[in-house]
Amino acid sequence: MTAPIKGLALAPVELTRLPTVSLHGPVDDGMLAMWISALAAARVGEGTLVLELSTTGGDADVGRRIADDVRLFQRQTGRRALFLGRATVYSAGATIMAGFAAPDRWLSVGTSLMIHGRKLSKCLNMDGPLRSERAKVEALLAEIDEGLVLERAGFLQLVEGSKLTIEQCELNTAGDWYLTADEALAQGLIGGIL
Repeated sequence: MTAPIKGLALAPVELTRLPTVSLHGPVDDGMLAMWISALAAARVGEGTLVLELSTTGGDADVGRRIADDVRLFQRQTGRRALFLGRATVYSAGATIMAGFAAPDRWLSVGTSLMIHGRKLSKCLNMDGPLRSERAKVEALLAEIDEGLVLERAGFLQLVEGSKLTIEQCELNTAGDWYLTADEALAQGLIGGIL
């Protein structure tokens, strides 16, 4: 049984029912707490996990945690997980979406995605002995390097199974990259539009 959709794929019927978990708002510690509670309840249930998400973004590392929870849920339970993005799926929301296989990612009509690289906002105050100042610079460079490693890993998850290469993704995300649901479908980033 399938639902009416836009695109070539047939929507899983689970997407026409109430979602297992519905998250709305900033991707932050509050959202993570709601997610952990809802996921614990879903683990004792049966059937497909459906995460409905609408967000303008937030903490990338909270997004990574939720995406990793999805991976672990599927591995530990053997159950399918579906993503349904509603209205806006920006920034850390796209990080969460990347935790689902491309065919299991769906957007509602009119939803927009925004994807970008990891960002850093930091002032480096240098007012001391050169050795200690060098240590500050090296620590900042290490933070940037680790951020770039995490960014690439997230982009690899996002483009897996799509028409995009990692290089195209990195090029497009030098700034904020906005995509309509139709554009995301054309790139193979999602399974369909509901």
